Amino acid sequence: MINILIRKYIKNYEDVEDKYVREKYGILSGVLGVILNLLLFIIKLIIGYLINSIAVISDAFNNLTDLGSFIITIIGARMSNSPPDQDHPMGHGRIEYVSSLIISMIVILVGFQLFTSSIKKIINPEELVFSYISMIILSLSVFIKIWIYSYNKYIGEKINSSMMKATAMDSISDVYATLAIVIALIIGHFFNLNIDGLVGSIVSILILYTGYSIAKETISLLLGLSPDEELIKKINEIVLSGENIIGTHELKVHDYGPGRRIASIHAEVPDYIDISEAYLSIDEIEEDIKEKLDIDIVIHVEPMFTDAEKVMKVKKDFINILKNVNPEYKIRSLRVTSIRKRTNIIFDLVVPRELENKKESEIIGELKEKVKEKNPDYNLIVNTLIYKSERIVLI
Repeated sequence: MINILIRKYIKNYEDVEDKYVREKYGILSGVLGVILNLLLFIIKLIIGYLINSIAVISDAFNNLTDLGSFIITIIGARMSNSPPDQDHPMGHGRIEYVSSLIISMIVILVGFQLFTSSIKKIINPEELVFSYISMIILSLSVFIKIWIYSYNKYIGEKINSSMMKATAMDSISDVYATLAIVIALIIGHFFNLNIDGLVGSIVSILILYTGYSIAKETISLLLGLSPDEELIKKINEIVLSGENIIGTHELKVHDYGPGRRIASIHAEVPDYIDISEAYLSIDEIEEDIKEKLDIDIVIHVEPMFTDAEKVMKVKKDFINILKNVNPEYKIRSLRVTSIRKRTNIIFDLVVPRELENKKESEIIGELKEKVKEKNPDYNLIVNTLIYKSERIVLI
């Protein structure tokens, strides 16, 4: 069914990397969700009041939050596609993540309100009115929600959308919630055991957990997740396949919303290579990464010593200076580069935990002074200052 609708209403539906196609997917999902959840809300609310069930009413308002979520999905899909402007040069793609966060807040708010109502029902239970028609309608609503879950999951995976995936998570929790209510009504009718308030509280806790899960995942996206290992591997492989590239380091990937990633990396080249020749290779690599991975990448050229004897001398000098400053200082990822007469010593500095209260500038500044005294041509570049822990492997 969803594939039929996609083919009918989305032109070039297979081009999911195109931002306008992605927007249409989001709008289609949102419109379907609004229509179906509005229908479910009205039906369940009427049934809930007819049979006097807080659990059914809770489930109805859960569908109402879903309706609001789909409206936010539509708005988010449109706004995230807004072009870059002076204040937002990388575009507005992260609005999709903000939309997911708003959805999670709505879900949590409604879950909390329904939980308090359910507790009141547990304290002061009211008689339920059993109806086979109501049971049939509630059961049908389960199948509708399963379809909403399936098409949102499908679209979410197809266009890699956090909003669609969040909505799918919400929908499957609705399926469990409605099934629990159906079971509660059956138990109440056939065993004369009123567990409506208890089931209502379980449903509300399920809603709260769904909201929390969506919020947690979305906040991680907004804060900036580390790129996955497979992506790191692919970028390094492409860069290292370039002519004259002998190593890489300092890869950074920034996510500005689905399909909007930029990256930077340092590419190591032999120090005898002509700089124009090195940049010719770099230009080709940047184009290759854009074509294969859809990432705008900036590659920094870093000339590396090829004189092994000279490299070892620099490392030995530096390690001796380090020991004189503080025997407990250690280094990681040491590299040596040379530009004209200046020799760059690049590394991560690991210091004792008790120096946490000392300013970073003081620690690094003292080390730089000692190095300059030894050799004015040495230039220290500390990538990261790390406080020693058992998990750190020192060299």
